[in-house]
Amino acid sequence: MAVNASAVKELREKTGAGMLDCKKALEEANGDITKAGEILREKGLAAAASKAGRIATEGVVQSYIHAGGRIGVLVEINCETDFVAKTDQFQEFARDIAMHIAASAPKYVRRDEVPTEDLEKEKEILKAQALNEGKPEKIVEKMVEGRIGKYYEEFCLMEQSFIKDPDKTIDNLLNEKIAAIGENISIRRFVRYELGEGLEKKQDNFVEEVMAQAKM
Repeated sequence: MAVNASAVKELREKTGAGMLDCKKALEEANGDITKAGEILREKGLAAAASKAGRIATEGVVQSYIHAGGRIGVLVEINCETDFVAKTDQFQEFARDIAMHIAASAPKYVRRDEVPTEDLEKEKEILKAQALNEGKPEKIVEKMVEGRIGKYYEEFCLMEQSFIKDPDKTIDNLLNEKIAAIGENISIRRFVRYELGEGLEKKQDNFVEEVMAQAKM
């Protein structure tokens, strides 16, 4: 079916996909923008998987400094070519990731980076909590496995909800960018510094502050 330009524009703004891809998805979805978005996401995941093994050694080390210098982030994001690294779309993605890290304070990029010692310690804490809640011991192990997923969501960057769009995880966002840009992209590593970290101080809501600074 024929699709109008405004629908293509709306889908492109929502997904970041190319104009042609948006047009094809809308045609396949008979003009249903929600369904077209799902089609693009499915294709994006497939595209990301097909590119995952390709070498990505170009890219950028992006910085983000919170107002007043209270939080600083450096994140390395890789792509396949220097050309892509210099594009506005890639640069914007890198800035978004750096800002997200500043606001959400992940400890690791992916769950396989969590040290076994830290994971076992967390499991012991969760087990003790479940037992203290009076849960039967025979179901505690299953409860712990379920709750450890929340631990990953809180501390692993790829599993966190994106601060600009909580309906997406960082992994979802990354796969969308891979599909839109057409190259393998990898968030390799990051460091996050917070002024006075480890010292006793009042608690601040850094998510709200970072978002306010970005005027979102």
